Amino acid sequence: MIAVGKAPESWGFTKERFDGDSYLWKTGDRIMVSLIFAKEAGKGYFSALVKAIEADGFKVAVPTPSGRMSLILERWGFKPHREVDPDMGGSVVVWCRE
Repeated sequence: MIAVGKAPESWGFTKERFDGDSYLWKTGDRIMVSLIFAKEAGKGYFSALVKAIEADGFKVAVPTPSGRMSLILERWGFKPHREVDPDMGGSVVVWCRE
């Protein structure tokens, strides 16, 4: 798990931008964005985070996004697909860029 303030500084995943309950996690070459809350919506903090993660060579994946997040991801070119998650005991919808 990557807690707020524990990611590379260039990502901007800081306590000033994101709620302390937000977190990411790394699996191989992917950074999973499971729970994230920007302290100020509409400031571009999430967009900047995604760009910074991708600039560092990682793929961004968002499992089971909220309805609002799904709309944002779709606008940015992310597509949903199903993945088997052994920890959850079934499949989960994960959004990724192709």
